[in-house]
Amino acid sequence: MPELPEVEVTRRGLLPAVAGRVVQAAWTSRLPLRATVSAARLKRHLLGGRIVGIDRRAKYLLFRFAGGAVLVLHLGMSGKLSLLPAATPRRRHDHLELALDSGQLMRLNDARRFGAVLLWPAKDAATSEQAFSAAEGLEPLGPDFTAETLLALAAERQTPLKSFLMNSRLIAGIGNIYANEILFAAGLHPERPAATLQAPDWAGLIHESRRILEAAIQAGGATIADFLGADGHPGYFQLQLQVYGKSGESCPSCGTPLSHTVLAGRSTWFCPHCQPRFR
Repeated sequence: MPELPEVEVTRRGLLPAVAGRVVQAAWTSRLPLRATVSAARLKRHLLGGRIVGIDRRAKYLLFRFAGGAVLVLHLGMSGKLSLLPAATPRRRHDHLELALDSGQLMRLNDARRFGAVLLWPAKDAATSEQAFSAAEGLEPLGPDFTAETLLALAAERQTPLKSFLMNSRLIAGIGNIYANEILFAAGLHPERPAATLQAPDWAGLIHESRRILEAAIQAGGATIADFLGADGHPGYFQLQLQVYGKSGESCPSCGTPLSHTVLAGRSTWFCPHCQPRFR
């Protein structure tokens, strides 16, 4: 699944090409996504509308229109947003298409159909966004991601630290790839209860979270399976991964064989020496 860096890479890739562009046509497939909007509703609220910006909240992209409407997209497990020439034939798994006055098409392709398309009309956008944002966790690259905030959130929670980090209602945008990498870099065991961390532990985790997420964004994200940026190019952060998917390999720091376990249904890699279990 695209995580925060991949969604941010997509946002940055699309923004220069779509900002200021006017939507001239809209199309949707008849196959349902996790959440869908009809073509008629898209046309009613977006045709003739000018895109003035794209924001990211958690793993969602928010396309803002001059009239106040907001188109909200989630890439799901396998979704890709691309900018294509107007004559490009539709592919089997294309589910959303906006024709822009630049002559380009913005298309959402999602083979597994776990993505989402939401539309907030101008009159409801502020209220809808407030409710939407309140349900999402802290932004790891935002100003509220502090040791004091995390210390308070984790108080009395015996949840394993990795599960805490991946809980989107607490922290937004960190999935399995980056949770593994962040915990290794911070020297924290993935099964350590979140409530046992002290302020210095959280400070270290915050530092490594920001460092790794920013590095991943600069590398174009991580293409483990099929992620492609808006320009159709893969990401390269997978070349910098230290522990994720490294079954049978040695720790890059100390040489100890990496351990693998399944935590909350997700594969987890860690170094038993560099990430000692908390006692």
